[in-house]
Amino acid sequence: MKIVVIWFRRDMRMDDHIALSKAIAYAKKHHYQLFAFYHVDPFFTKMALDLNHEHFFQNLAHFVKEAREAHLYVHLFHDDVISAFQQVLDVYDIKAVFFNEDQVGIGKKRDDQVTNYLEEKGIHVSKWQDTHLHGANDILKADGSHYQVFTPYYQSWQKHEKHPVMKVDKSFFADEHIVRHETLSQKGDDQLRNIIKRCSRKFDQIGSEKAKKTLQSFIQKRLTRYHENRDIPSVFGTSKLSRFLKTGTISVRTVYHAVHQEDLFEDEGRETFIKELAWRDFYHMMYAHYPDMKEKEVNSTFQGMKWSENEALFEAWCKGETGFPLVDAGMRQLNEEGWMHNRLRMVTASFLTKDYLIDWRKGEAYFAKKLVDYDEASNIGGFQWAASVGTDAVPYFRIFNPITQSKRFDPSGEFIRRYVPELKRVDDQWIHEPSKMSIDEQKKSGCIIGDTYPHPTVDHQVRRKEAILLFEKAKQQ
Repeated sequence: MKIVVIWFRRDMRMDDHIALSKAIAYAKKHHYQLFAFYHVDPFFTKMALDLNHEHFFQNLAHFVKEAREAHLYVHLFHDDVISAFQQVLDVYDIKAVFFNEDQVGIGKKRDDQVTNYLEEKGIHVSKWQDTHLHGANDILKADGSHYQVFTPYYQSWQKHEKHPVMKVDKSFFADEHIVRHETLSQKGDDQLRNIIKRCSRKFDQIGSEKAKKTLQSFIQKRLTRYHENRDIPSVFGTSKLSRFLKTGTISVRTVYHAVHQEDLFEDEGRETFIKELAWRDFYHMMYAHYPDMKEKEVNSTFQGMKWSENEALFEAWCKGETGFPLVDAGMRQLNEEGWMHNRLRMVTASFLTKDYLIDWRKGEAYFAKKLVDYDEASNIGGFQWAASVGTDAVPYFRIFNPITQSKRFDPSGEFIRRYVPELKRVDDQWIHEPSKMSIDEQKKSGCIIGDTYPHPTVDHQVRRKEAILLFEKAKQQ
């Protein structure tokens, strides 16, 4: 049987899907059948599952069920990726393979490996950029070089036409067109079931329908004041779409055009949100041009810095036991929910690198395990920005004061009390610096510093000076 393979990855949807739409058109033109394929990498199934992977695999299970019910039978394979394709080749005559490519990281290396393998066998490979509004090489300077500063990149980004929403011919999902080989998928199905059984918690904000409802709710209720509320963690002011973009249960084009086409208003909220989509493209572009960015600072001046290796402080940061309430609230939100408010991602990353003087790579890796919306390029870019070692980063001498940030963005301590229950009864006067309470006030609030809640683990003003010296020393070397 001659088939066209549609290879799903982090694009778990059947709407506005470029590779799927193109694969269907190709199959119709050549009278081939369509074989839907998903490869479960053993690398992820062998490791201990954390929130990021639990969320991803629950999305995968939801998508596979949804697709099969729509008569698009997605086959699961659990093996190394080349062996997985070989198993299909042993049964079918693959004429073409369509997929939405990865342009960065391990995904790019895998795509290149598979492409070479298939093309050597004479199989047509069709790759599409589907995960971003603009790919890594779409927005370049006049001389062909890439941007390193966001503002001029954004000015150019705004002028480029955005790809329209892609229609998918779902009428093609019928028994005579779609391959269904349950035996071939059995091993992968069993493996996915085992993974789901191992999950420690159940996520309900998954799947395309939830994604569409979240988008509409954001546009109707929160978009107009997005620029005002997005920095206040106690307020539901963000889009909450990042987790859906991570798994591809909704496309970034669908999000962009839904927001952009809302012509009832022209406001700062919409512009601010669209700029966040541009930041996502910007960091993706940077990672493609700096493939070592996960391990090396983009700013070569700060490569090889002597970071602190204090494991006790790193553990305190991970657990949300630093003695700085807003930092602790942010880290506990991450550990409980697999998500953290964007303002707090900046605050906690700055605290790790500037107050604890700990290597940004350790923080980036911790976020990678926990964040259900983990986007490698954006997370690396964000940590390098906070650590002042990346492109267009905050200057190293501008250091977030965790107390000032707390007073500014959670003035009443509402968010702090939500995630740090030890401080629930602490008076507003002391909520940002509970260590300044008198013994009587501590007893009254039921919060004994050094017992119920930790003393501040570092002196911010002292560490600020040490951080500046650390960076100035690196500049002189």
